[in-house]
Amino acid sequence: MCSIFGQINFSDSLCDSKKFINASDTLRHRGPDSKNYLSDEVNYQFAFNRLAIIDLNRTGSQPMYSQCKRYVCIFNGEIYNYQKIYEEIKDLFKWEGSSDTEVLINAWSLWGEKTLDKIDGMFAFAVWDTVNKDVILARDRIGEKPLYYGWQGSGINRTFLFGSELKALKKHPQFTDEIDRGALALYMRYCYVPTPHSIYKEIKKL
Repeated sequence: MCSIFGQINFSDSLCDSKKFINASDTLRHRGPDSKNYLSDEVNYQFAFNRLAIIDLNRTGSQPMYSQCKRYVCIFNGEIYNYQKIYEEIKDLFKWEGSSDTEVLINAWSLWGEKTLDKIDGMFAFAVWDTVNKDVILARDRIGEKPLYYGWQGSGINRTFLFGSELKALKKHPQFTDEIDRGALALYMRYCYVPTPHSIYKEIKKL
């Protein structure tokens, strides 16, 4: 399964890393094999819980940089056609392992968002661009892999959060925990909260 959890803050004020990792640990049931953390200590911090399926070695660990070091990726899921994409780009990179994540992030360094037109699979991932200082979130077309996101906090302390499950976002110290009354009304009508809403205010499902 795996889990991804991230914070992007453009006011240079990330929460304490221990609190962030503690929030990510609420998702350990999704990835019991290993966990990792990465941050530039200014704009972003990412945490990952891994269920190792493809490339069982540490070369498949995340978060993962592209070979050019411009892009950072955390990825939950599986790219079914990653070997086909690998054959297309294999001569352009020096490969560390054999994971679909490494193929994805290096392909992204070549094609950017057009990579989404090439991949087939079940996935939810984030790519941070260290040059342009922006983040792209993506989810498979059917929505098999969950991904929640939104702004939390107030004033200059507003921060952007995303993750595989709401429980990680709720554990973040800047989460406001305010119920979205519109989403609650939808739940009472349909017995579930339809996309793009979530039960919490300002948090959406991609």
